[in-house]
Parts: sequence; C-alpha cells; structure tokens
Amino acid sequence: MKVVITGAHGKVGRAATRAMLEAGHDVLATDLTRPLFDRDPEGAARYQMADLTDAGEAFAVIRGADAVVHAAAIPEPTRNPAHVVFRTNLMATFNVLEAAVRFGVKRFVNISSETVPGFFFPEREFLPDYAPVDELHPMRPQDPYALSKYFGEQLMTAAVERSDIRCISIRPSWVQNEENYELNLGPQVRDASELSANLWTYVDVYDLADAIVLATESDLPGHEVFYIASPDNVGGRDFANILHQYYGDQIELRALSRPDASGISCDKAYRLLKWRPTRSWRDYLDLNGKALVRD
Repeated sequence: MKVVITGAHGKVGRAATRAMLEAGHDVLATDLTRPLFDRDPEGAARYQMADLTDAGEAFAVIRGADAVVHAAAIPEPTRNPAHVVFRTNLMATFNVLEAAVRFGVKRFVNISSETVPGFFFPEREFLPDYAPVDELHPMRPQDPYALSKYFGEQLMTAAVERSDIRCISIRPSWVQNEENYELNLGPQVRDASELSANLWTYVDVYDLADAIVLATESDLPGHEVFYIASPDNVGGRDFANILHQYYGDQIELRALSRPDASGISCDKAYRLLKWRPTRSWRDYLDLNGKALVRD
C-alpha cells in the first residue's frame, strides 16, 4: 500500500516509518521539519513538508494514499498555550481525515493517547475507577491535549458513518526508546513510590510501531479503539501489592493477566489485532534503573 505517515520525524513517527518500510509498503513521510535537497539514502521514505492545520497542505499530501497513519500532534498540554495545543491537534486531525474521506482512503490509523480518560493532566485531580484500565473506562478529559485526542476519536466514528473508510484509534502508553528509558523509567525501577498517572505503565516504541503496522493492514470494519502498552509494569513488581500500597482501596483492582501486569489492559489488541509485544524495560535497564551497556 501507499501509506502516508504524518508526524514522521517524531519519536513514534520515525519508528512507524521504519516498520512500515520493512513491511514492504510505499511510505510518504510528512512533518513540519524542512526537507533536505540532497539524494535520499537508499531505502528511505519519500518526504514532503506540510503544515496539516492548513487544509490545502493536508489534501496535497493525502492525495493518492491507500492508508494514513496520523501521528502528528503536540504530544502533551503543558509546554504550549492551551489554545495552541487544542487547535493544532484537532484541526490537523480534522483536515487529514477529511482529505482521506474525500480521496477514498481505505484505512486511517489515528494515534490517540492513554490520556483520553482524563486523569493524567486534570485541573481537579481524580483517579481511575479501576485497574488495569481498558477501553471501556469512562472518559472525563479536562485538559486541551486529552480533549483534542478524545474529539479526534469522535471524528473517526463520524467518518465511518459518512463514508467507507475504516478507522483504528491507538492509545499508546508512555512511549520509550533506547534514548530515554533510563531518564524516564529509571526512577520508577528504583522506587515504586515514583508514581505516574498510568500506574507504572509504558510501551516500547518498536512494539508500538508493530501495532501500527498491524492496524494499517487490518480489515477490521468501523472504528475500533485499542490501548497499546507493554504487558509488564515498570520495575516488574507485584501489581496488586503496589496498587494497594500506594492507592489503598481508591482504585478497584480487576483481574490481572500476570502478577507483574501493567496498569493498562491490552487484551483487546491481543484479540483483534493479534498484536504480541516482545520488548521490555529489562532489555534496556538493570535492576537499579541504569542503562545496560551495549556493544
């Protein structure tokens, strides 16, 4: 397929582009980064710069695509003005999806967020109703980032109602790669009291990229939403014990797939996408949260 990947120079976009090329697809990468005007390295994706908040530029890059992976976004709400986060994320999603509908694109993979339920960046704090969190958990977003991702998912649902496009929204957990495992997860490996809203959950960027390829190649109808997270928690601790130790009875504990389970359930992705993650924080960090020495 000819696949357009937006946000292709970001952490997720780079890994998805590589995985899509390795799967044999023809990739057009797009981002806000200025292009180089030298010969492309052998095997590299074609690249076109585009500001997707401009409808004309979005239509220009989507024309001719068989599938779209929409990863472009401001990735959290605290480092840009709120209206910029909301406007950028929502209008880029609307424009790219509108172009895909009008050009008859078959599959749209929307990179949403684990923050959609709302307990990550709230102004009035609250906890998940239960853990592991799954796709049925109520949505109560407050911040401009989670709201933009929530509305983006609603745009997907509307698109399948008004056209023949098939949509999948992926909600990745906190995405890690070889460059940031120690910085981000090291403190939690050393000390479980370093709490995070996602309940010690993370995902390896290359496992996420594999899920994106599966979603792009999927024939699932309508609009499906999937959490994508590593099956183990940061530190590999007994999840029931640490949940009770740090949250008491405030969060209902539901059935676990393994003692060291993460705080997010990916059972739906296992069943419908046949996704099987193969990487862990243990591949990058020792038990003190320090980066493993690599050749």
